[in-house]
This record gives sequence, structure tokens and C-alpha cells, in this order.
Amino acid sequence: MAKHLDLEEQEQLDELKHFWKQYGDMITWALIVVLGAFAAWNGYQYWQRNKAAQAAVMYEEVERSVQSGDVARIDRSLADMKERFSGTAYAQQAGLLAARAYYDKGNVDASRAALTWVAEKASDEGYQAVARLRLAGLLLEKKAYDEALQQVSGSFPKGFTALAADRRGDIFAAQGKKAEAKAEYEKAYKELDERAEYRRLVEVKLNALGVDPAAQAKSATAASTTEVKK
Repeated sequence: MAKHLDLEEQEQLDELKHFWKQYGDMITWALIVVLGAFAAWNGYQYWQRNKAAQAAVMYEEVERSVQSGDVARIDRSLADMKERFSGTAYAQQAGLLAARAYYDKGNVDASRAALTWVAEKASDEGYQAVARLRLAGLLLEKKAYDEALQQVSGSFPKGFTALAADRRGDIFAAQGKKAEAKAEYEKAYKELDERAEYRRLVEVKLNALGVDPAAQAKSATAASTTEVKK
């Protein structure tokens, strides 16, 4: 009986050796790949956390520069942020913050450059949309209407489409194109939530063009109710 068990164990051992001889290298390399990928993922996560922490510190420096009002210091801190952490959300926030500071200081060209950088380089579509809207406003002030319109043309993420339409309306209004301005303001008015304060501003702009969107909405509702009763 013992010999029979020994023979079975020997057969199993021989089968195992044969299996390992045939597939051992493949299994070993598969384990190396899996373990290597796991180690790389952990390393990447650590690198990302470390990078985010460093970017946060650098963003605080940009904030302090803006608060100090020292333009040269803002230039340096923003340049460092763009060079070292350009792909982070902190860099995009820093660009918008610096652009506002430059504008307040009367340095329109620097403000435009910062906004252009965010609009072109931002990985977050929300920050990109904000930069495009602000850049369009800045270009509108300079009466660069075609460039301003280019910034607010094309697609925008949900939540920004009404603001883009409103900005297009402003550009058309400044050009004296009342019909186009009216159409864009009406788009913005319809898309904005009824409780949004900004909607009232768009309503004022429409009123200035001889349009009462609130009255139009009431008329449309009344007409719809009458049609249903019929």
C-alpha cells in the first residue's frame, strides 16, 4: 500500500516537473509583469501625491505674490508653476488668478497671455471654458471682435453654454448687430435656470433690445394651455 502511494506521489511529482518545464518560464514572466505593474502603480500614485503637494505649495506662492501686488514676483511664481507643474489643476488656477491680478494692475497684455495659456493648455475643460470666456471679455474691451467671437465659438461644457451665448450676444451688440445679439441673448435666457441671478442680467439686455422674455414666456404658456383645452 505504501509503495502504491509512493508510486502515485512520484507520478504526480513527474507530472508537476513536466508542467513546470513546459510552462514555468511563462508563469514566472507573467508574475514578474504583474508584480512589476503593481509596483509601478504604487510608485506612480506616490509620485502623483508628491507632485500635487508640491504644486499646492507653489500655488500658495502665486497667491502670496498676487496679494503682495508685486508684478515681478507674480511673473516669477507663475513661470515656475508653468514650468514645473503645468499639467496640474493648481497651475490652471494659478493662471486664472494671475490673469486677474495683471488685469487689475492694468497690464492687459500679461492678462491676455495668462488666459491664453490656460485656454490652450488646461486639461480641465471647466478651467478652459472660464479662461475662454474671460479672454473673450478682454478682447471685447479692446474691440477685437473677431478674436473675441472666436474664443466663444465652438463647443462648451454643460453649465457654460449659456454664458458663452451671453458673451456672443455682447460681442454682436458691441458691433451693432442687434438681430444676432438678440438671438444669442435669447439662447442664454432659455438655458439659464429661472432662479439664477445672472438670468435677470440677460433679461435686462434683452429689454434694451426691445424684447420682454418674461412676457413672451407667459404668452407661450397661455397659448399652450389654450391649445390643450381645445
